[in-house]
Amino acid sequence: MYIYQLPKWPDFHWDKEKLSRLLAEVRYRQGKLTGRMESMGFGLQAEATLHTLTLDVLKSSEIEGEILNPEQVRSSIARRLGMDIAGLVPADRHVEGVVEMMLDATQHYNMPLTDERLFGWHAALFPTGRSGMYKIVVGAWRTNTEKNPMQVVSGAIGRETVHFEAPASEFVEGEMDKFLNWFNSENDLDPVIKAAIAHLWFVTIHPFADGNGRMARTITDMLLARTDQNSQRFYSMSAQIRNERKAYYDILEKTQKGTLDITEWLAWFLNCLDSSISATEEILAKVMRKSRFWENLKTYSLNDRQQKILNALIDGFEGKLTSSKWAKITKTSQDTASRDIQDLIDKGILLKEAAGGRSTSYTLNTQYLL
Repeated sequence: MYIYQLPKWPDFHWDKEKLSRLLAEVRYRQGKLTGRMESMGFGLQAEATLHTLTLDVLKSSEIEGEILNPEQVRSSIARRLGMDIAGLVPADRHVEGVVEMMLDATQHYNMPLTDERLFGWHAALFPTGRSGMYKIVVGAWRTNTEKNPMQVVSGAIGRETVHFEAPASEFVEGEMDKFLNWFNSENDLDPVIKAAIAHLWFVTIHPFADGNGRMARTITDMLLARTDQNSQRFYSMSAQIRNERKAYYDILEKTQKGTLDITEWLAWFLNCLDSSISATEEILAKVMRKSRFWENLKTYSLNDRQQKILNALIDGFEGKLTSSKWAKITKTSQDTASRDIQDLIDKGILLKEAAGGRSTSYTLNTQYLL
């Protein structure tokens, strides 16, 4: 039996005393982080938001086994937020759709959540009307034309393990009416607790043919933005869930097969949120590092290609930088790449590593990061 089959569904309850200290600590850390960010300049806030939202989009998709192009995600977010950064690249329509959903949720967090808004998010997630090779109903609740019952399974064909079976499709509209009425109503719930319940409730209904996990995490981000009363995002819940992916699925399965006492789920959610706030220290360190770097280079004239590669080096370039990699990444000729590199060497921004010949590689002069 699943929780939605229990007589009092969805009358969730929990042990407030057990959660009170943990909730207070998380809310304190949220407030402290918001205050710290407000004391920083607008440019640093914008860069931190861009970094966090990029991470959120990438990791939420990665949880589902889908790997998006980081440059495309970053460029799409920057364009939509009106940020003037170097090295923007075109994004395919699938990336644009995922970004559109996330920004609608976090930038318009105080707007009501409606079925039409959710349908828009779903259509943005699946612009071709397909999930992989399979055609699905897009921008509408799942129906009997699709897999029914809707199950979450793992394992090889013939040896599958069913982790969860969602309510039959004929009940979805009624279940979502209850959910949306609760979501948009005023109540005395702490907004962080409301975010945790909304996540669990939505993913349990599983109202769409695909994309339910990503949409549940987007709804979570929307409510956390309400909690902070700030559209700028400085911590990534999805990135932390990705780090704890197995525990995430384990606690969901246990809760969905349990009772309406969701104390354990709420405790896991609060601990995950607390860890995501802690991880922000690393994000802020990167933002400050990048800010110092560009402040040190403000007297130099650099083209878009050079700025793009330098940003990549600061963010953590994979492998060694060579002229051939430069040419490939910036879509230029080998001669142009060599000229760009030599100009940066002459300015002391890049250093040539010891090995020579065709395999010559280049590294950032770390003095500009100090």
